[in-house]
Amino acid sequence: MPKKANGGMLMFYKKNIEKVLNELDSSLQGLTQEEFDKKLSKHGYNELKEKEKTSVFKLFLETFKDPLVIILLVAALVQIFLGEAIESVIIFAVLILNSILSVVQTQKAEGSLDSLKKLSVPTAKVIRNGIKITVDSRELVPGDVVILEAGDYVPADGRVIESQSLKVVEGMLTGESEPVLKHENMIEEEVALGDQKNMVFSGSMVVYGRGVYVVTSTAMNTEMGKIAHMLDNAGNKQTPLQVKLDEFGKKLGIGIVGLAALIFAIQLLRNASVIDSFMFSVAIAVAAIPEALSSIVTIVLAVGTNTMAKKQAIIRKLPAVETLGSTSVICTDKTGTLTQNKMTVVDTYMYGSTSKVLADNVDGEIALTNNISLNESSLILCASLCNDSDITSEGVEIGDPTEIALMNYANKNEFDYKSIREKYERVGELPFDSDRKLMSTINKIDGDLVMFTKGAPDIVFSRCNYSLEDGEVVSITDEIIEDYKKKNEEFSNKALRVLAFATKKVNDTNLDISDENNLTLIGLTAMIDPPREEVYDAVKNAKNSGIKTVMITGDHKTTAAAIAKDIGIMEADDIALTGKELDLLSDKELDEKLEHISVYARVSPENKIRIVKAWQRKGKVCAMTGDGVNDAPALKQADIGIGMGSGTEVAKDASAMVLVDDNFASIVNAVEVGRTVYTNIKKSITYLFSGNLGGIIAILFSVFANLPNPFTTIQLLFINLVTDSLPAIALGLEQPEKSVMKNPPRDINEKILSKDTLKSVLTRGSIIGLVTIIAQYIGLKTSPEMGVAMAFSTLTLSRIIQTFASRSNTETIFKIGFKSNKYALGAVVTCLGMFSLTLLPFMRDIFSIPNNYNFTSFITCLVLAIISTLLMEGTKFITKK
Repeated sequence: MPKKANGGMLMFYKKNIEKVLNELDSSLQGLTQEEFDKKLSKHGYNELKEKEKTSVFKLFLETFKDPLVIILLVAALVQIFLGEAIESVIIFAVLILNSILSVVQTQKAEGSLDSLKKLSVPTAKVIRNGIKITVDSRELVPGDVVILEAGDYVPADGRVIESQSLKVVEGMLTGESEPVLKHENMIEEEVALGDQKNMVFSGSMVVYGRGVYVVTSTAMNTEMGKIAHMLDNAGNKQTPLQVKLDEFGKKLGIGIVGLAALIFAIQLLRNASVIDSFMFSVAIAVAAIPEALSSIVTIVLAVGTNTMAKKQAIIRKLPAVETLGSTSVICTDKTGTLTQNKMTVVDTYMYGSTSKVLADNVDGEIALTNNISLNESSLILCASLCNDSDITSEGVEIGDPTEIALMNYANKNEFDYKSIREKYERVGELPFDSDRKLMSTINKIDGDLVMFTKGAPDIVFSRCNYSLEDGEVVSITDEIIEDYKKKNEEFSNKALRVLAFATKKVNDTNLDISDENNLTLIGLTAMIDPPREEVYDAVKNAKNSGIKTVMITGDHKTTAAAIAKDIGIMEADDIALTGKELDLLSDKELDEKLEHISVYARVSPENKIRIVKAWQRKGKVCAMTGDGVNDAPALKQADIGIGMGSGTEVAKDASAMVLVDDNFASIVNAVEVGRTVYTNIKKSITYLFSGNLGGIIAILFSVFANLPNPFTTIQLLFINLVTDSLPAIALGLEQPEKSVMKNPPRDINEKILSKDTLKSVLTRGSIIGLVTIIAQYIGLKTSPEMGVAMAFSTLTLSRIIQTFASRSNTETIFKIGFKSNKYALGAVVTCLGMFSLTLLPFMRDIFSIPNNYNFTSFITCLVLAIISTLLMEGTKFITKK
């Protein structure tokens, strides 16, 4: 393939057909078999390639690299060494389950390129040796001449050499759903992909007309191939929580090993046996390890996933729930996400007419005197008859979005366009083309032939000698033309798409372009893809939450900026850039302007990735929405990719979250859930580490006070694996706090144990440790066995009852209410029931509970546990004051 000096592909759209065929060693007769064989040998098959995937077994093994997982594995092996096989089985079961879930999620995430390959076209109609044949699309090479018809998928990129009203939908690449009318003319200036109207691209679909083109790029050199390459090389980013858990796990592992080694050494110095010293240090490790943490985080995220599903947001990758909570920038598409993805007539204009209801006469009566006399209904009459779209009885819209908008407008004004079309038969037409920018039809009306024309306002104005003025036909004047031009400019400045309508009486059904003159100007319609109503409040709520919304669209700059200003994305000091303008900026210049750029228009896939990376360089957590194939690389690069429910499978596979309703407002709702989930995870972590710290404090005190070990290993496992899990999960189900969307996004550099969290852990852990020490001291007055039983009971009860204190870091349980989280109440009751099982006669030996441990002993421990919780609540009150 010939290349430019800078290494990029030659811009074939800037060359005439003869030169393109020359450079590709081809002709209008197509390639000969010999030429095809030579090119196939050089370029290879027309199919997408990808890197070798990681095997499932390797993915499974990689899940065990997590520091916390390694700690748990060591703990399990130690339990086996000590003969406690049951506890080891529990730990291994939890780890294997988590690993399987992780592998399944990863496998789903790697489906992007598979979906991209499914877009490949199985066959193509080509001209070889001057003969039309059908071949496997993978056997296309540069220089092949391909025939396209309505309903065909484009099998490879190429330069159009013949177009007969050829319209192609390229939304998967450009982000815009409206069909693009293709032509064969050379384009002199450098333009973005969406404006290369003499080119067709692999994977796009022909919806109208027919055409012929010469293949310029195949396989990985196509625009689709470039996306596949970017998708293959886009890194899988860890979420903020994953990063923090990894960092914390490493530090925790080092701390636990160091602490266990210290205790082991101290015990040996105190002349304890090696086995006893080893078991004691293992007890410390077990007390410190939050065995249930990984499972709890997974479960809380899964619950958040279900909550989001009810809000129209489907989570494909669990960590995305947490990432949403720290999102500070949302890069969103315009069409269908901020807007309704439905062209709508929002205004009309007729000279001298004061009425906007143009269908007063639903039969569209026309009196053919002199030239032609029209009433106000004629604007909709013209829009309905000079129109190829249709709406089925089931409400299915067929045709060009602009023409469908006209039909919907007719319906809205109670104009029965189907009856009108049946009554006024079409007997001739001139299809729309990009040169004339007009479409005309001839219809029989009461025995006369009437031509209706619609098209670009400036073209229609130039063809009119008459105008409709308040229902009467008058000769057109400079004043009338200027009035229409002024109105057209006013509409255009609002980013509205304007069409002009005209008519005249004719004598023949054989239309020629020369007939599109001496017309009577009827009026204008102005349409736009309007914003969703709920988007206004959603953008406002996002802004109040410290989240910047950025519009990235394939639409034109003027249209995008107008909508962005309307819905509140673009403010006074903000600017809009096109993809070409963005390409001219260095990374340094982009970084300097980034926070004031609210709109990017006519962008390429490379532009989207660059925008995401620019925000990430500033330390921002960036969410990106998208629905097309062109969005997939940026969706994967973003901290959280958000696919559209109506979008391509490629986009969905590359996303962490999919919006069922394609609605921007659903993203903001999901952010609220994400913030709540993170806050609740922090509550669970605080709960777990407060309890663990209380146990460690009690053990360390016994070491330095030369007291017996206050717990057995199985007691500590019971506390950590059984009584901790349910309360921690219940804390993950707390309702959103009132201030959740009034605070700025969480700092991604915030540590798992932030200053406030660490303060809560130290305070609560110290209180639990203190009451546990007191309980052991009381029990030791009777016997060492009673000291162990009392310490175990108090630590267990304190950790269970502290669930109430852990439900909020600012409000007491008496204010938020015991019943406001029924899961927390249920968890406390269940855990108390499970603890009571350890007191049964046949269970006492297993949990080292002596027979003389009675009701009074239990009440003493319960009172100490309640006191510890009241002290925790008291610290909130003092801090608040």
